[in-house]
Amino acid sequence: MNSADVFLETLATSGLPPLLGRRHAGDDFHAGIVTRDLGPLRLAELVTPEGECFRDERSARATDGELWQIELVRQGRVRAEQGRSTAVLGPNDLVLIDPVRPVRFASTESTHVTMLIPRRSLRLGADDAARLTGVRIRGDQGPGALVSSLARDMVGSLDGFRADEADRSAAAVIELIAVALSAQLGHSQRPAADETLRTRILGFIGARLSDRDLTPAKVAAAHHMSVRRLHKLFEDQPLTVAALIRRQRLERCHADLAGTDRTVAAVAADWGFTDPAHFSRLFKATYGYNAAALISNNRARMINASTGRPAEDGG
Repeated sequence: MNSADVFLETLATSGLPPLLGRRHAGDDFHAGIVTRDLGPLRLAELVTPEGECFRDERSARATDGELWQIELVRQGRVRAEQGRSTAVLGPNDLVLIDPVRPVRFASTESTHVTMLIPRRSLRLGADDAARLTGVRIRGDQGPGALVSSLARDMVGSLDGFRADEADRSAAAVIELIAVALSAQLGHSQRPAADETLRTRILGFIGARLSDRDLTPAKVAAAHHMSVRRLHKLFEDQPLTVAALIRRQRLERCHADLAGTDRTVAAVAADWGFTDPAHFSRLFKATYGYNAAALISNNRARMINASTGRPAEDGG
């Protein structure tokens, strides 16, 4: 990409938290982005020129509040400022970013990996989150080194996963990230019984999203509890069980629609949505644009790729 505006818009339509450009060095702008999904995880490898970008409170989207963002530097140097913290990152270093809070990045020409993780998976308390965001996590020692080593190569090696394999692999990656964050805090966090049960339930839901009959009642029965007990287990979580199922199905649909030329109705049906009109309204309310736009953009990219022409902005 040779336009900063096009690149920043591509970031937003790729599902990454939006950014605004401040400046970049030189007359030419060359950048690139590759995104992949692993179950509930979204990963993106970005190549960016020297420059600055930022996000303010007005540019944050409602859906960003359901995510944590991990930035890993592969090459170059990045300065990330959030709240009262400033992380100066070199190769292999990581930083936790809250996507709904203002943040500023300044970097040399660099390559880095962004990982978007559902908040419900990490379950950071407010105090711990305040201590971790915007703080450098060393990528050359301890659990941080394991996360760094894994994330460096993940974007290019996520093909061939079945849905259940992707969910289980994502859970392992998220657990490793949780260990690295806990180590940064300087203490071990042993999950309580309810958290362990919630994690098991999340895995159950993630592996059965294509089941049209997946409901809170079915989830409760599978775990030998009442629906009331299930709802109570999730009462302090960002989403109810029904909303969680709906959100994860939407995420899977979004990922599939961005890489297919099948119909919206067919993809929606794959993930348990039986009413195409209802799905289309729900998708637009969640993401801010029509589901059909993703298919149109993908078709345009395929045509341009076959002709060797650069893709035009689909709007």
